[in-house]
Amino acid sequence: MSTAALPTPAFDRFYRHEELTQLLRDYAEARPGLVELRSLGRSHEGRDIWLAVLTNQATGADADKPAFWVDGNIHAAELTASTACLYWLHQLLSNHGEDAKVTELLDSRVVYLCPRLNPDGAELALADVPRHIRSSTRPYPFDEPHVEGLTVQDADGDGRILQMRIRDPNGSWKPHPEEPRLLVPREPGEFGGSYYRVMPEGLLEQGFDGTGIRVNRDREGLDLNRNFPAYWRQEFEQQGAGPYPTSEPEVRAMVDFIVRHPNIGAAVSFHTHSGVILRPMGTQSDDDMTPEDLWIYKRLSDLGAKLTGYPAISIWHDFKYHPKEIITGTQDWVYEHLGALFWTVEIWAPNKEAGITEYDWIHWYRDHPPEDDLKLLKWSDEHCEGRAHNDWRPFAHPQLGEVEIGGWDRMNYWRNPPPKYREREVARFPAWLTQLGLTLPKLQLLSASAEPLGPQTWRVAVVVGNAGYLPSYVTKRALERKVARACVFELELPPGASLVNGKRRIEGPQLEGHAPKNSLQAFLPEREVTADRARAEWIVRAPAGTVLGFKAASGRAGTVRCELTLG
Repeated sequence: MSTAALPTPAFDRFYRHEELTQLLRDYAEARPGLVELRSLGRSHEGRDIWLAVLTNQATGADADKPAFWVDGNIHAAELTASTACLYWLHQLLSNHGEDAKVTELLDSRVVYLCPRLNPDGAELALADVPRHIRSSTRPYPFDEPHVEGLTVQDADGDGRILQMRIRDPNGSWKPHPEEPRLLVPREPGEFGGSYYRVMPEGLLEQGFDGTGIRVNRDREGLDLNRNFPAYWRQEFEQQGAGPYPTSEPEVRAMVDFIVRHPNIGAAVSFHTHSGVILRPMGTQSDDDMTPEDLWIYKRLSDLGAKLTGYPAISIWHDFKYHPKEIITGTQDWVYEHLGALFWTVEIWAPNKEAGITEYDWIHWYRDHPPEDDLKLLKWSDEHCEGRAHNDWRPFAHPQLGEVEIGGWDRMNYWRNPPPKYREREVARFPAWLTQLGLTLPKLQLLSASAEPLGPQTWRVAVVVGNAGYLPSYVTKRALERKVARACVFELELPPGASLVNGKRRIEGPQLEGHAPKNSLQAFLPEREVTADRARAEWIVRAPAGTVLGFKAASGRAGTVRCELTLG
């Protein structure tokens, strides 16, 4: 295996597409036996969507091993998600052969790692004149430019998109009485003070008539995370979902790949921000989930909380954007349709950095005390050189006249950590990701035997077992949906050999793992003590010295092959 020096990426900066492409190629060149670079397909604008296939190729092909899918940066400006993938990639390749867990993971399983699922949107966010859209750059739902309204953009040319404020007696915001740099909401019934109308930094498509300002939605209105098949809904119910499920090439590329790789038993998708680990369901309460799946989700999520320092919470119970609405996306498709385990990780919580510890994940953004804003401003001054919150400065706006630009830099300090914190944040995840990968089911050969029954007649048998923590089907949902195939045995007969009894292909059982039973009755004797094993048997007629081939495949648990010489 190659021992060439690995690339030394800078985890405090974000890579544009050409740089990212070269970095991934450098990894593949440095460790050709551990990483293969493939393209999932091309984006709307024609960029490759890169996939790093990470496994020890000397121990078998990736398609024959249990697989773990990890992706990032499906949302355009959530660039730290890409950094998290690159960081784990670097850790895996640096520690194979040195760290026992990493070595076992890459020797016995495969990681499919997609650092940037949405290269077009990321490229726009990283442009010299940036724009921060939700996802894909394809115009949607209409392919036409705005002709009126305010379009969010870098109006003053400083490479950032902040806020604009205009003095207005009917404005909703006022300076904090102790810290005038900071705007806080006007109190109910308050009057007689100095107030501001606040809007995103941008330019008006037509001249200002002195009355109406409407902020335009992004012309590129897609949300790729709403384009997956499970619970897809039209635009009036789920904004940005696209004209039909998998209509977008980025999502279709991911869906096609995962469907073609039934060895994938678990997945993690990196996003920003909130500093939490999210688990399914997005459409049902815990009471409505399959209990056995909920128990294993909680067990592995709690492990994530312990290893990362991020709380693990339910999407349905703790992370709804609106209490009367549901959120669906990748997590529902991977778990609901495929029955594979799935987590969304929301990287980075600036409010935590500022010492705000007791808050509701979503409600805080709708309503929080001014004291929290003071803590955040203090954090900006002391730890971010005053750049997380920017002092208001005059700007001669070409349509609005005199305005002030400033406030929170949401792109560089809220959606993503500032550079000095990026590596620290993404370093939280490798231990948990590696542990998740090692929980996957793993088919292994226990024995292959031949017993002579008479002249050139043999009873041959193969026994396999599941060496993994999880069962071969991974979740009960997979059994309910009939999407996880049980163990299948195949006998390969050479010329001169014939089958006397049995079938060339035998459908065996699902194989349990060594996870403890999820039942309050666990103190009772276990009935199926060896439910992790399966045996297939044939009667074969062949001369001594004949070499028989055997194959056992169990979808998510992988494939094993062996040969047996008669006599």
